[in-house]
Amino acid sequence: MAQDSGRLTQQPVVAVRGLTRRYGERTIIDNVDLDIGRGEFVALLGRSGSGKSTFLRALAGLDHGVPGSGRLGIPDAVSVVFQDARLLPWKSVVDNVSLGLKGATPRERALHALAEVELTARARAWPMQLSGGEQQRAALARSLVREPELLLLDEPFGALDALTRLRMQALLLDLCARHRPAVLLVTHDVDEAIHLAQRVLVLDQGRFTVDLKVDLPSEAGPRQRRFAEVRSELLTSLGVTQEELRRVA
Repeated sequence: MAQDSGRLTQQPVVAVRGLTRRYGERTIIDNVDLDIGRGEFVALLGRSGSGKSTFLRALAGLDHGVPGSGRLGIPDAVSVVFQDARLLPWKSVVDNVSLGLKGATPRERALHALAEVELTARARAWPMQLSGGEQQRAALARSLVREPELLLLDEPFGALDALTRLRMQALLLDLCARHRPAVLLVTHDVDEAIHLAQRVLVLDQGRFTVDLKVDLPSEAGPRQRRFAEVRSELLTSLGVTQEELRRVA
């Protein structure tokens, strides 16, 4: 059952009202509302084809020409991190991070951002010389150097091995605590959503069927009772049967 995540105590950074998006005769996003506050970390789950990436692209302003309606209240400063780091192969790492930066000392700011993600030693390397985890660190630096008020993450760790993924999750939490953007993370990984987010949404048939506040200590893991309860609720909302839950418990 969906639970109320509580009211925001300040003006939201994101205020979506009545958002609808269609492809042909199919309604992908169906009249949804969403508020996200400054510093709030929200994860979005849903089965394949549920509209998660469509919703994220709408917030990012990347869905030009897609039929729909509704009001999108989003800040001017928005950054997106995709599963593919999308670094320009003909530019060095530091030049990728500083690309398009406005204002004074763009290179110095890019170097500072790389230091935050522990990539100072790779600043002058070419993207093809980086590991997958290093490429995603560079992508995070490129996003956060712009001081976004809204950070959108579309399965950024999906292609990484398990150990690198855990390290990237810890780094992301640390960076978000320092910069305090509003965050929306699209993921297929229920455990990742619980570990990282303060709220978890489930999108099903174009609507949010779950809006769950996650109130767990940072060290909580799958063996902790409340973690297991939240995990079970989210998996059930995603269509996992009780028999399947017993198999993965």
